[in-house]
Amino acid sequence: MHRTIHPRTAAALATTAVVAVVLTACGGQGDSLVDGGAEAADAQLYSEGDVPPHAEPLAPDDRRGAPPEAQEEYDDAVEQPFQDVTTSPLSTFSADVDTASYSNLRRQITQGQVPEGVRIEELVNYFDYEHPAPGPDDDQPFAVTTQVAEAPWAPDHDLAMIGVQATEAVPTHEGNNIVFLLDVSGSMDEPNKLPLLAESFSLLASKLGPDDVVSIVTYAGDNRVLLDSVPGSEEGVITDALRSLSAGGSTGGAAGLETAYALAGKNYIDGGNNRVILATDGDFNVGPSTPEQLTEQIEEARESGVYISVLGFGMHNLKDDTMEAIADQGNGNYAYIDTIDEARKVLVDEFDSTMFVVAQDLKVQVELNPAVVSEYRLIGYDNRRLDDEDFADDAVDAGDVGAGHSVTAFYEIVPASEGAVDDGLRYQDARATGSDDFMTVHVRWKEPGESRSTEQEYPVGAGAFTDVPSTDFRFAAAVVEAGLVARGSQYAAGASLESARSRAAGALGADPYGLRGEFVSLLDRYRELTA
Repeated sequence: MHRTIHPRTAAALATTAVVAVVLTACGGQGDSLVDGGAEAADAQLYSEGDVPPHAEPLAPDDRRGAPPEAQEEYDDAVEQPFQDVTTSPLSTFSADVDTASYSNLRRQITQGQVPEGVRIEELVNYFDYEHPAPGPDDDQPFAVTTQVAEAPWAPDHDLAMIGVQATEAVPTHEGNNIVFLLDVSGSMDEPNKLPLLAESFSLLASKLGPDDVVSIVTYAGDNRVLLDSVPGSEEGVITDALRSLSAGGSTGGAAGLETAYALAGKNYIDGGNNRVILATDGDFNVGPSTPEQLTEQIEEARESGVYISVLGFGMHNLKDDTMEAIADQGNGNYAYIDTIDEARKVLVDEFDSTMFVVAQDLKVQVELNPAVVSEYRLIGYDNRRLDDEDFADDAVDAGDVGAGHSVTAFYEIVPASEGAVDDGLRYQDARATGSDDFMTVHVRWKEPGESRSTEQEYPVGAGAFTDVPSTDFRFAAAVVEAGLVARGSQYAAGASLESARSRAAGALGADPYGLRGEFVSLLDRYRELTA
């Protein structure tokens, strides 16, 4: 995917200075939302390309970095074990374009905290890869590529990479109807929460025009409409409203969601992009508050054609599981904002992929060939796995992919030994066809707004294996390896931070925005943390 980066973002990635929280549309000088001195230092809003220096070694009792009262919540889904191809030849999962886990991991390591809530697919999908995009005459909104090579942490296993690249063509030009749903409860009263939130949404406002409408709903103990259908060209009005935000009170997120969806419905643009953008630490404590209660509300609302994106802010009481569930069930995406440069990346540089859906309910089903593969396991997507029969069931919700988005998935596979396939069963046989394909990738999706899906299949032949994998493959595999270590995976085998760091450093490629280089520096910091 070729991301268009604002010129000032590239400059910010090169600097090593601490970024003050300023309210400005393009990242230049502006009025400060955070006073200088100690408060600004506490914010620690580092440039995206910069890993702040590690001042002192962490004492053993301080390795987690978070205060004792920290109550972050994560949905640590169980990893998939290795599956026997003769009895489980199909692997099915929902596409996932969330990236929150990577920026949250970056925040945790930067603050001297051992990572929690690691979702390996989100680490991998945070980065850009040169997956070929569909051509202008292609009738599918995406292209699929595959590559197979030796697994770096398990030399007797292979690693198969599947890349799904969406078209960059935006499906609508009818305008954006966006409701900013902003958490202004007492838990947001920290420098890296509400001030960063306000500046982040000001960056988004700078992308909007006269055909767009913006509404702002705030919620705490109650909720109120701050703006209703203001034209996107009125950037000053939107910015002034964001400047006025202050935090206090309890957190009634469910009531805020209800108001935001009602407002989005009132201002609905036929053929346009109708979306609620929720910004919160996820710490709902008034009314319905569990992921199950909130997703039931979201599932009903998504049928209206209004989607939701979720932006997470802050630390110590971050409710990652709640925010991920809301985004997954609301036909949206979930990103974690730890710096103003991350906000610029998500809301400005990746505006089209964040806002405009090109493929709905994208499902992937991989059929493994028992003549070539004896066992396999899908790495990551642990809370995105589907039953095999869900693949063809159009009533089953799955991930939505935005313009220019890419989805990358890895399978670790155990090659089959020479000879006939023997499943050891008395009453049935598993017979291989003689094909030397590794697998066939089936992809099913819906055109935006449609109720029936389309399927396409992509065989992965023997020629997909290479002893010289691409730079993208090597870097992404290094990210997977680090994720296995960070997750404490029982399938990590010979994986280590040292080898992941070495492999990533050797596969930086062009790295025009410094994100891969930042990852290498982050692994150095992580190694110090775990020394």
